[in-house]
Amino acid sequence: MFGNILIWFVIIPIIMMAGLGICRNSSMNAIRGVMTVCSTALLALAIWLCVWFLDLRAAGETAEMLFTESWTWYEPLNINIAVGVDGISVLMIMLSAIIVFAGVFASWKISPLPKNFFLWFALLSTGVFGFFISIDIFTMFMFYEVALIPMYLLIGVWGTGRKEYSAMKLTLMLMGGSAFLMLGLLGIYWHSGPEGNLTWNILEISRNASIDPSWQRLLFCLTFVGFGVLGAMFPFHTWSPDGHACAPTAVSMLHAGVLMKLGGYGCFRIAIYLLPQAANELAWIFIILTGISVVYGAFSACVQTDLKYINAYSSVSHCGMVLFAILMLTQTAMTGAILQMLSHGLMTALFFALIGMIYGRTHTRDIRQMGGLMKIMPYLGVCYMIAGFASLGLPGLSGFVAEMTIFVGSFQHTDMFHRCFVIAGTCSIVITAVYILRVVGKLLLGPVQDEHHLQLTDATWFERFSTVTLIVAIAGIGCFPNWINETIQHSFVPIIQSITQAAI
Repeated sequence: MFGNILIWFVIIPIIMMAGLGICRNSSMNAIRGVMTVCSTALLALAIWLCVWFLDLRAAGETAEMLFTESWTWYEPLNINIAVGVDGISVLMIMLSAIIVFAGVFASWKISPLPKNFFLWFALLSTGVFGFFISIDIFTMFMFYEVALIPMYLLIGVWGTGRKEYSAMKLTLMLMGGSAFLMLGLLGIYWHSGPEGNLTWNILEISRNASIDPSWQRLLFCLTFVGFGVLGAMFPFHTWSPDGHACAPTAVSMLHAGVLMKLGGYGCFRIAIYLLPQAANELAWIFIILTGISVVYGAFSACVQTDLKYINAYSSVSHCGMVLFAILMLTQTAMTGAILQMLSHGLMTALFFALIGMIYGRTHTRDIRQMGGLMKIMPYLGVCYMIAGFASLGLPGLSGFVAEMTIFVGSFQHTDMFHRCFVIAGTCSIVITAVYILRVVGKLLLGPVQDEHHLQLTDATWFERFSTVTLIVAIAGIGCFPNWINETIQHSFVPIIQSITQAAI
């Protein structure tokens, strides 16, 4: 087991929790040391995995999943701890490692109870990494739940504002989505093969292709809604703005940057891949819902005055774009969806990190009470402008590559229904530009609104380290997107084949 590189993405966060357990609550240096070493190890391991994966593909390895291995867990129900990754999984692991690494430095001075905070943070990381490496549906769902559970305490204890209300609302809605998801996954299992040969393994289920079309329709709705709740799909998005607004900085970064990607990844890996006939028949329903998410989230961000609420509604719009692209069922649009998951994960993590740093100095998130911060804290101001430009799709940054790929791929459909929704989706770019430029102008430029802000300091070394990590990744995707396409191109072959065969 320990010889497989993937299992170490779960073992290292467990070691992180064990190390924190040994530390005393008052020993901040020891706590920071454990988190720094383990998060650096995760990032290094993710880079190694990515390089190794690309080398194997270049050498001619064409298997659907690489580094696969399975260990029996509960034989009567054929439950296994089965791991494996394709290009999409590798990129999601890389995204998670970058944001966990940046989140540690963004929480360098977290209080109170820093040890307890990082313990729950590590448990959340365990669930995220375990979800992306799993190819057994039961194990994937288990890690999915492990990732959701810590959110209640992380927001309820270390959050701000109406934190108890927001934590409970988030937990209830995501648990409700999990109930739909559990029913859908159980249905897939019971129709995964002939009686006596049932399986939870995604690869085996896709090869069997034995789920009756009438059952596929029901199971597709259950699984897509279950994962769509976490992806902030309209009308199940209402937990997201409150949860983001009240969460502490690192939790907002990991929540919006990675946790919401579990929703898009699950829709892609399970709902679309394992239920292709229902996906062809019912995609139009969810295109309407996700199209509303894209436009509604952008319009809602325009009328907000709280920095976190602005970014939260922006996340609803951008995550809606991910699901919207997946439902187009074309390879180009799906490639755009993966790029958008990476782009949004990085830029929203950067946004939340910067908002936390600004709030820690000004003690307000109301843009009406701030102004002229560029001359007071120029480093944070420039970083905020870079995040804003990435969000509105400036060429050279990740947002442009992702959104252009989505719209080009979506416009491959020649019917009026799809093209009307693509045109509506493109309008969100204009709306995004409106609220981003409005916030940048109000927050950073113009006269200083509060004289006390003139005494504020700029970013510290650990804050700069956190933001530079994210900015380099954003610019890297924007300037060099080809390596991402090379990483994921083989991953779409079986999925597109199943969708095409189901459409015949």
